[in-house]
Amino acid sequence: MSVSSPGELTTQAYIKHHLENLQVGSGFWTLNIDSLFFSVLLGVLFLWIFRSVAKRATSGVPGKLQCFIEILVGFVDNNVREIFQGKNRLIAPLALTIFVWVFLMNLMDLIPVDFLPYSAQLLGIPYLRVVPSADVSVTMSMSIGVFLLIIIYTIKYKGGLGFVKEYTLHPFNHWIFIPVNLVLETVTLVAKPISLGLRLFGNMYAGELIFILIAGLLPWWSQWLLSVPWAIFHILIITLQAFIFMVLTIVYLSMASATEEH
Repeated sequence: MSVSSPGELTTQAYIKHHLENLQVGSGFWTLNIDSLFFSVLLGVLFLWIFRSVAKRATSGVPGKLQCFIEILVGFVDNNVREIFQGKNRLIAPLALTIFVWVFLMNLMDLIPVDFLPYSAQLLGIPYLRVVPSADVSVTMSMSIGVFLLIIIYTIKYKGGLGFVKEYTLHPFNHWIFIPVNLVLETVTLVAKPISLGLRLFGNMYAGELIFILIAGLLPWWSQWLLSVPWAIFHILIITLQAFIFMVLTIVYLSMASATEEH
């Protein structure tokens, strides 16, 4: 959704401008300052809201916010109990953090596309992208974190020798197939974080791009005809992508901690 027309910019320049990040550095060490800022800000907002509700929680008649958070916590806890077969006190808080944090980052896509970037320009900031999950650097960073947890949980629950066996004696349990097993299992392992990060990025980038196209191609007074229906539908995508990221993380960690075959 847009609060202003592209103005003097051509449509191509308008779209390109909205897809540019505010960056520092160069090459591999380039940092997208806007994505980092909004992701950290939303993470702090999540912690502040949940901590405030926890401090004010009452056993009597709860308020609407407390009811909502209790329903959300129960929803996540039920999913963890159904998916994660082991016992680990970190999984449920991790799943809740992932779901809420990713949802809040996705939710930024519903802010009119010109609102914050135009305000930033008034302050001398040339570029500003406000949807962290539409930045592949953010989504792949989160998926790399999940990847490291998979490695850690595999070693924790199966031991160093079990970790080696996991990727050398599976699926073919014979020493002669060790090179084949290693290639197959390594590809499977690496594909997990790549697909996890790219799935979230692709969906949110596409949603952001559609909002930008609507704002860039239509006059401001008619944009609501397309932007409002798309925003309503996009709410489903926003929630679903946060849920998928959470569920796949739990599934991967459950697989890493399974010791039945060892």
